[in-house]
Amino acid sequence: MKHGAVKQVAILGATGSIGSSALDVIARHPGRFRASVLAAHRSVDELAALCIRFRPELAIIADPAHEAALAARLLTAGLPTRAASGAVALREAASGGLCDTVIAAIVGAAGLDSTLAAARAGKRLLLANKEAVVMAGPLLLDALSAGGGTIIPLDSEHNAIFQCLPDGRPNAGSGDVRRILLTASGGPFRGRQRDELRAITPDQACAHPNWRMGRKISVDSATLMNKGLEVIEARWLFNARADQIEVVVHPQSIVHSLVEYTDGSVLAQLGNPDMRTALAHALAWPDRIDAGVAPLDLFKLATLNFEVPDRATFRCLDLAYAALATGGTAPATLNAANEVAVAAFLDGALPFLAIAEVIEAALAAVPAEPLTTLEALIYADLTARRETQRIMQRAFC
Repeated sequence: MKHGAVKQVAILGATGSIGSSALDVIARHPGRFRASVLAAHRSVDELAALCIRFRPELAIIADPAHEAALAARLLTAGLPTRAASGAVALREAASGGLCDTVIAAIVGAAGLDSTLAAARAGKRLLLANKEAVVMAGPLLLDALSAGGGTIIPLDSEHNAIFQCLPDGRPNAGSGDVRRILLTASGGPFRGRQRDELRAITPDQACAHPNWRMGRKISVDSATLMNKGLEVIEARWLFNARADQIEVVVHPQSIVHSLVEYTDGSVLAQLGNPDMRTALAHALAWPDRIDAGVAPLDLFKLATLNFEVPDRATFRCLDLAYAALATGGTAPATLNAANEVAVAAFLDGALPFLAIAEVIEAALAAVPAEPLTTLEALIYADLTARRETQRIMQRAFC
């Protein structure tokens, strides 16, 4: 985007780490971007504070029980910002006239509806909600095709791949690309064996060595499920085959991903581990703007290491590849079972190593069906959640 009309940005998930980074970039470029819609789950105080600073036209609290409190806070602050709540408000905001760009950063399956709505409406969709692609990759691509919008991934790895593929038109299946190399930090337990992980606590699992993230995605990083979900995401975002996508452990998190071409060239995107880089790229693409990120000092990098992932210890990665191979609603089952199992682990009701066991059992118990409609997907998601709860009750209660 060249300088001209100010881009109106809806941030769905404004109080999370992605939202905070996005608002930091937007604040650095008031002549280019405006936060016109801010949405949060149930953090009324945080959302109201952001509204005081950024003065959006609309503030949405996902939990309707908190709408009155949000409206009162906005009124007390003397803001013109309108308050709304619930899934319908999120969907209408993502597809309506208050924004031309949507940052989809609502965690988990809860972000699917608004993400699809933004795609159908032809918005520039900046995607941090990987579950929307994992669950509904074909449906999302159909919605983008129908709406004529653009999708730019915000995951550091997929944003790196986007930058390494030509012309902003990712198509790894075109024949020019040999491999997509997704880098993984390895999480907080890299190098540990299974016996060392039996008594892991939620706080230990959430202590990521490089990135500041929410608790759910931090656990996914610790189990390598985050990377498994990213493999499925890459398949749809870049029209890639599963056998083209390889995971490489890179503990420094400096090389964010690589693309290997058939002529032997390997292109990589490097940078300090800061989400503002991907956000600035996606907001301004095809331009480049200052992200507020410190320059990468190559002379201070002692080494860059690359390792094969330990699939025997971190079994979730292979479960994701298996779900991708099965196809249909299997990735939705994988995602649903993972969300339920991780929530139980964070609540202290499930051991860390049991997360993979529960997901594997759910994939075996829930038959995969063709993915044809959103209704079929929602049914598959609910079925997988119920079955996962039953599996945990039988095995761990």
